[in-house]
Order: sequence, then C-alpha cells, then structure tokens
Amino acid sequence: MMGRAAQWLLVALLAAALLVWGINFMPGDKGGSPLASAVPAGTLAARGAYLARAGNCAACHTARGGAAYAGGRPLATPFGTVYAGNLTPDADTGIGQWTPAHFWRALHHGRSRDGRLLYPAFPYTHYTRITRADSDAIFEYLRTVPAVRQANREHDLRWPYNTQAALAVWRALYFRAGTYEADTKRSEQWNRGAYLVQGLGHCGACHTARNMLGASPDMLDLSGGLIPMQNWYAPSLTARTEAGVHDWATEEVVQLLQAGTSPRGTVLGPMAEVVLHSTQHLETADVQAMAVYLKSLPATPGASDADPREVPRATGELSERGAKLYTKHCADCHGKRGEGVPGAYPPLAGNRTVLMPVTANLVQVVLYGGFPPATKLNPRPYGMPPFAVQMGDSDVAAVLSYIRGAWGNKAAPVSEFDVSRQRESSR
Repeated sequence: MMGRAAQWLLVALLAAALLVWGINFMPGDKGGSPLASAVPAGTLAARGAYLARAGNCAACHTARGGAAYAGGRPLATPFGTVYAGNLTPDADTGIGQWTPAHFWRALHHGRSRDGRLLYPAFPYTHYTRITRADSDAIFEYLRTVPAVRQANREHDLRWPYNTQAALAVWRALYFRAGTYEADTKRSEQWNRGAYLVQGLGHCGACHTARNMLGASPDMLDLSGGLIPMQNWYAPSLTARTEAGVHDWATEEVVQLLQAGTSPRGTVLGPMAEVVLHSTQHLETADVQAMAVYLKSLPATPGASDADPREVPRATGELSERGAKLYTKHCADCHGKRGEGVPGAYPPLAGNRTVLMPVTANLVQVVLYGGFPPATKLNPRPYGMPPFAVQMGDSDVAAVLSYIRGAWGNKAAPVSEFDVSRQRESSR
C-alpha cells in the first residue's frame, strides 16, 4: 500500500502536470516577430557578444573540443546529467527558428520555444533579471555565430526529476520571474555592478548554498556554498574571513577579476575558468562597478570567526609528520614559515583559504593542483602541481593539518576520512 505522504506527493505531481500542460499549450504568446531595432545590426550583435562574455554563456554551451555554442556539454548534478543546448542558428537543432521573444522567455521565464520548462542548471533563476534590451542583443549575436547541425542530447536524470511535473513543483517553490530594479538610493555605478553580479554574472549560482533539492531560497545570498559535483567550495563573498572584499581597495578587486591574481589573492578552480572566459574580457568600468557592489555587501560573520581558543589543533605525531612532509614538498615554494613569494607563490601563514573550516579547496589543490588562469595581464601564471600520486590520504591530511596550525594559523586539523571521501568522489 502507498503511504499517505507518497499519495499526497503523487497528487501534487499530477496537479502540477496538469498545470504545466495547460500553460504550455495555452493560446496567445507565440513569440511574435523578430524585434525591430534602431540600433544597426552589427552594433547590436557586437554588444550581444560582449554581454554573452559577461554571462559566460560559451563555457556551458560549448563541449570540450566542440564548436562554439553548439551545446552537448554534460553538466553533472546530484540528480543526474543535464546536457547544454545548441545555441547556434541552425534551423533544425539550434535556435534558428527562435525569435527574440522566444529567447527572452527562456532567459526571463525559464521556458523553451515550445513552452517546455527548462532545468535550472541553465541559470534562468539569475538571468531573469536581465533586461529585454540585453536579451535581444545576446540573441542578435547568437544569430551571427556559425550554424552547427547538432541535435540536443536528452538529459539523463533520475525519476521524478526527469518529469515536467516535478520541475513545475520546484519552480512553484523556488522561482519567481523578475527583472532587476535599480536602487535609486545608490549610484549608477553601484547599480551596474549589482546588475552584473546578480543577473548576467549569476555569481550566486556558485556562491550560494543549495538545499537537498538543489535550490537556493535566496538567490541574492552570496554567503558561500559547495559547488555540487565539483568538490570545490565557493567561499562567502560577504564574510571577511572567506572571500569578502570590504577592506580591499577597489583596484585590488579589479585586478583579481581581470588578471586572476592580486596582492590579496589568486583565483583557482571554477573561478579561474570564470576569469579566463569572462571577467578578464570585460570593460574596466564594468569590473569596477562589480567591485564597488561587492565591497558594499553587508559584512557577515563566517565560520572562520569562531573563537580560536576552542579550535582543536594538530599535535604530536600528526604535527611532526606534517612538518616533514611540508619541508619535503612545500617549503621550496611557500617558504619555511609559510611566507610565500610575492607575485609567484601565495603565503600560507594567515591565508584565508587555509583557515576556512570548509577544507574542500585545500584538499582539491593538494590532490589535483592549483592553476590560476592565463590572462592578458598575467599570461604566465605560477601554478601548483598535483600530489595525488605522491601523497596518500593520510599524508595529505597530515600536511594540511600542520599548515593549518603552524606560523600562527589556528584552524582545526583535516581528517584522513575527508581526504579519502573527496578523492573517491572525484574519480
């Protein structure tokens, strides 16, 4: 017999399915005709190309080794794999038969040309803030990229996540369409930065924690979260002890987003890809606007702000073993006392990433290396080699535990279990 909870779930899914069917096939909005614009097509397309860079669209919609924007890239989620769609103007497999209104509906409402609900792996939860003018410009640009005939691959999701009914329930709980509304009490520069961070840049897609259904109750929250399936932690952009930039100079934030490195930090992992493909290509005025907005975010306490007297430390054999491993593998670059080398190797003493309670990034870098992006302003960055072969799980735990407790650092040890779990989940 089906339990009462399961019965209610089935009823809810069936009701949602009827709602989805009704909305998808309601007469009325057929997308209209292509939008006429006083802006010359070439200028509009060039603006769209710039906006697509700001949104980092190609990163997801281009498969490794594939044609630009032709889709097919697998995006792993806790619920299965979603495959990015073909955004080239091919009439049969791409968006060649779409209109600006269809494209706007996808970005603003999360619905495809036929009314089908889109999965939020496509971050329409953030893109909904994009203006109609910017949406039209991006669409105009996509019409100029080479058409590629490549059928969209069907998503590989588990039941019930592969149903439109379940997606409709998710949207009813967690999604509301809405454009960005300027704060009249703030400057034009601040509002431009907020628009880019909240909308096109969709920073919250990584820097916001998600619940068991993959949703963020507050899409504007930037308090940090684990990136599903990637084993990287996107640190809080509001906590001074994580990635908050309240006390940074605006120029230092701009340098980080354009060069990938600055005197105050270096980007690695998924953020390195964002800088490589997106932010380094933005106009300095836009990056400055983003910096002004990020610096204005209300400061929040991070987990690293806990009383250091209550934090356990690595001692005895674990500390001695970690010290030997550090001398053997790390000291030549990071210094005997974790002081680093300016412009090359980051200091480990007092390093915010080293001290964060979430150790996923530390483990990831030691196992698989850390590589800043090669940018126009920093074309030959210094990287860190991987040690997954040279070090076992207990070695990684020992050296990281030592680093987190040496030279005035006061952070808890890293367990061998955490290293083992992260190594296994990365295979």
